[in-house]
Amino acid sequence: MTTALFTHADALDHVTPEGHPERVARIEHLLHALAGLEIDRRSAPEADEAHLRLCHPQRYIDRIRAGIPASGQHQLDADTWLSPGSFRAASRAAGAAVAAVDAVMDGEVANAFCAMRPPGHHAETETPMGFCLFGNVAIAAKHALNAHGAERVAVVDFDVHHGNGTQDLLWNESRTFFIGSHQMPLWPGTGNADERGAHDNVQNLPLPPGSGGAEMRAAWGPALTRLRAYNPDLLIISAGFDAHQDDPLAQLEWSVDDFRWITRALCDLAADTCGGRVVSCLEGGYDLAALSASGKAHVEVLMEAGQ
Repeated sequence: MTTALFTHADALDHVTPEGHPERVARIEHLLHALAGLEIDRRSAPEADEAHLRLCHPQRYIDRIRAGIPASGQHQLDADTWLSPGSFRAASRAAGAAVAAVDAVMDGEVANAFCAMRPPGHHAETETPMGFCLFGNVAIAAKHALNAHGAERVAVVDFDVHHGNGTQDLLWNESRTFFIGSHQMPLWPGTGNADERGAHDNVQNLPLPPGSGGAEMRAAWGPALTRLRAYNPDLLIISAGFDAHQDDPLAQLEWSVDDFRWITRALCDLAADTCGGRVVSCLEGGYDLAALSASGKAHVEVLMEAGQ
């Protein structure tokens, strides 16, 4: 068995204004860091609209497509932009997550990492926000349930910002368990510990500014115990690397070793509960060096687990 890396050059065609933190260079630097790894490289396909409709109504999909400019950029909100290649890039980001689920659930590979952008965990049912257009990991989770007969899918998010979109998209889905750590207070302002989901299927782990590896491990210890008891058929990770101490958008103090630790803990849990089936999708991470080092460490642990 092996680890699959899903990516596509269309990720470079989602162009944000100069100075925007969610920029083309993120993928360029991350893929450069991964270039020397012996990994199963696969082309990220565009998602079928039926896949997008697992989480978003057709009118929302049509609205995003209609907003694509012929040239330049079109602003959706204070943080979220469209360029001529944005719909195709976002479609492939969702399509990568779906294809990764297929590859893992069909036993073609042990696990998979999707190196695509724009990210997805802030996109709500009908609201693009926080650099995100489509809810990639939520779409992947629902695809696993509907197309592969999974009965329980866990979605884990360690991005420094709360995955409000994923929480919104899975709030009423009793067959999923969404759990994530994030800095609080911090944008988008959601993710309180008392937000539990319609079926007690959400667990938030807010961390105060300045928290480092010790605080992260203390928060995740009991959460991992609950996740193990949930006994998922598939584990999907929203892999944001902006909790790193060098990231410019937040104030957590994680190191590369902390990302390695949480990835290994999740892979060990998956090995014990779901045959090691893990799909990971890139979310945040805005210091290019920290993103590259942390992302590489994350993928290296996936590869070790997939052997």
